[in-house]
Amino acid sequence: MTVELTVLALAALLQVGQFVLMAVPANIELAPGETLSPRDRDTLGGDLVDRLSPRTARLYRALSNHFEALILFTIAVLVVTLGDQSSPLTRACAWIYLAARVLYVPAYAFGWVPWRSVIWFVGLGATTLMLLAALV
Repeated sequence: MTVELTVLALAALLQVGQFVLMAVPANIELAPGETLSPRDRDTLGGDLVDRLSPRTARLYRALSNHFEALILFTIAVLVVTLGDQSSPLTRACAWIYLAARVLYVPAYAFGWVPWRSVIWFVGLGATTLMLLAALV
């Protein structure tokens, strides 16, 4: 397995970890009837995320953000792997992406301004560089 695929697997496990990190406090903060329901806004009187504590709501947004970032990173890994374009640069970028995503969780949870945005941009930059390296 390539380094990039290994990092992709670790990023997917990070996603699972982020889900647990958000879901446990969310289920403590909200009533079981709310979290087990179909979550219709009309029935609940709004979005469930609006009733979470600020930190748990941030963890929810960080989880959603990683879903978005993981799609692009997965594309980059597939292009590099299927195109047989793995290189020291793409391997380093993969690790940088993962490190940025790990750091992004506490940065978002604790409201590190402007570092959350800087960390996000590092992850996006690493992914973009992987795609560009595969095309050259």
